[in-house]
Amino acid sequence: MQTSWLKRLWPLAVLLLLSFAGAPPKKIKLYLIGDSTIAQKVKQTFPETGWGMPLPTFFDSTVVVDNRAQNGRSTRTFLAENRWQPIVDALQEGDYVFIQFGHNDESEAHPDRYTSPADFRQNLRKFVTETRAKKGYPVLITPVTRRKFDKEGKQQETHAPYTTATVDVARELKVPLIDLDKMSRELLQKYGVENSKLLFLQLEPGDHPNYPYGRNDNTHFSELGARKMAQLVMSQVVAQKLPLLSERIAKPTAKNAVPPAKTGKDAQPTTP
Repeated sequence: MQTSWLKRLWPLAVLLLLSFAGAPPKKIKLYLIGDSTIAQKVKQTFPETGWGMPLPTFFDSTVVVDNRAQNGRSTRTFLAENRWQPIVDALQEGDYVFIQFGHNDESEAHPDRYTSPADFRQNLRKFVTETRAKKGYPVLITPVTRRKFDKEGKQQETHAPYTTATVDVARELKVPLIDLDKMSRELLQKYGVENSKLLFLQLEPGDHPNYPYGRNDNTHFSELGARKMAQLVMSQVVAQKLPLLSERIAKPTAKNAVPPAKTGKDAQPTTP
């Protein structure tokens, strides 16, 4: 009799425990829009890597990174090619849009993509206001630096008008800003003239079959460079405590969470 009563009670007990445990966090999407410095790359261009490619590894499974950045796009062409509207249509409350343009907007030698600083500002405002209209979270990112050192070994500013425009729009509309231009320049300065080449697509002839004649590219990143830029972005996600996002950072696995054992005089005796 008692066993039969317990069997009937067991499903209710399970439901009660589940209600206390609470529902798992809702998944959110993080859209990336921008140019080739962020974009996904095909295997034929490896080891070229956009900084958006390693970004998903920094988040837990409740954040889905949707990298919509495209090679060669400016704010103007991203809009003209109807790459933005599908994102607006798909945005859900709580989703994020990280916005980094400037490399192609500033390219006066390419009138098919050039965007004046005034129009650039207006396009950034459009991305921000339309994201907010869908109750999403826009984040403006200044254009990541190109590698350019002067004769004294000082890394130069390479996007000043467009970085200024991005900062201005962020201040005007009270949007979170990640100053990747400044942070990436500081990183390159720390690496120095020669070692900073490791962060970019710098290859000698024969280094990689995709580039049999070598490559001297101071704009696009190597795997290491992309990861370092992604780390800079993530440092600001945490430092600025971006809502819904900063608390969804990937946790280390149990195996890798244990610090390495000390050796020598710093080692502590173990208890048998």
